[in-house]
Amino acid sequence: MNEPTPKERKPRADALRNRERILEVAKTAFTHAQGEISLEEVARQAGVGVGTLYRHFPTRDALLESVYRAEVERLAEEARKLTDSLPPLEALRAWMTLFIDYIATKKIIAPALNSIVGGSTKLFESSGAQIMDAIHSLVARAVASGDIRADLDPLDLLRALVGVSNVASAPDWQQSAKRLVDILLLGSRPQD
Repeated sequence: MNEPTPKERKPRADALRNRERILEVAKTAFTHAQGEISLEEVARQAGVGVGTLYRHFPTRDALLESVYRAEVERLAEEARKLTDSLPPLEALRAWMTLFIDYIATKKIIAPALNSIVGGSTKLFESSGAQIMDAIHSLVARAVASGDIRADLDPLDLLRALVGVSNVASAPDWQQSAKRLVDILLLGSRPQD
């Protein structure tokens, strides 16, 4: 009987937990330290050895990309969960609020991603597609329920949120942007 090769074996549960913990700590660390934190410090904060971190993420760039991909995947997954658990307009509002948190992470991580040799265009393209799928699905559901007018372009909602985050430089821009979600949704209601 043939033994599975190392690439065919499923990762152990503790290895998966370590990887997720490293990603969680790295996201927070990169965001709060403006991207200026050592991988050794990430490993220490995650409670793993440096060797464990490098086994999962052989370079700083690999860790940055993984943090970014994890955030996009989380956004896409949250869209599905919110669709299953909330009425259409509430699901859209909740997802838009999460998107603001994503923007905050991206504002810190994007400059570092842009410096990766070979660029990060493919990374941004694939993440953009996942985000567009999520917002299109949520808006379509809200249109079908009558909560949002049919002529609303989902991309307009994203542009408005991104625009607010790019203009805002105050430390409390996230709270302001989250208040704007309600204003955007109010303006998106069907006309009587």
